[in-house]
Amino acid sequence: MHDTFWPAFGASFLAALVTSIGIYVIRRFERWGRENSIYFVCFAAGVLISVSFMHIIPKAFSMNAHAPFYLFGGYMGLHLFNRFINAFVCDKNADERYAIGLVPMVGIGLHSFIDGFIYSITFTVSMFTGFLAATGMVLHEFPEGIITYLLLVRAGFRERLAWLLAFVAAAVTTPLGMLVSYPYISRIDKPFLGALLAFSAGALVYVGATHLLPQAEAERKRYSFLALGAGVLIAMIIIFSKS
Repeated sequence: MHDTFWPAFGASFLAALVTSIGIYVIRRFERWGRENSIYFVCFAAGVLISVSFMHIIPKAFSMNAHAPFYLFGGYMGLHLFNRFINAFVCDKNADERYAIGLVPMVGIGLHSFIDGFIYSITFTVSMFTGFLAATGMVLHEFPEGIITYLLLVRAGFRERLAWLLAFVAAAVTTPLGMLVSYPYISRIDKPFLGALLAFSAGALVYVGATHLLPQAEAERKRYSFLALGAGVLIAMIIIFSKS
């Protein structure tokens, strides 16, 4: 499976680059970034949810009979971890203002690290699966960088420190996760790979349906629904053109 290393690493590096661009844009063009980031969120949500339900989940189910349990575990695992981080930090941190920035930073950092695992898993299954997953994941990195940086600044961190923390947490962790996971993922058997794929699909559904869509509903931008629909349509075109 050596030929999948560079595509997986390239996708994870691209994700880090897009995150970095998001941070740069919000620093240089704060007004534009605030006004348009929701469209990237909606488009990414459409792609991630569609790809998960119409391609990745069926693929995982065909590889492992117990995949539904791993799918549920991926979704609930990410949800419970985020709940734990919020409760733990908010209870222990005396300065709630800093917690406003630190809690999302830790959560996004872990999520980005898991993204690196997902690149390794999906590209190991097939180039097509990796491409589909990467399409939605890379797109949602742009607003992720913006959100991480803005929350740190609002929490009282200096701009330079906020930029550095956002870059490490949201960008660097993705290729790092891919590099850490790839040597092990490339040696696993088909059932275990199906389990990991189902687990990662649960995480993708969580990100798209529970993390991204509520942001779109909260802001209610005029064309956000069109951006969501465009993400679903593009995912469906890619999937059905391959089948």
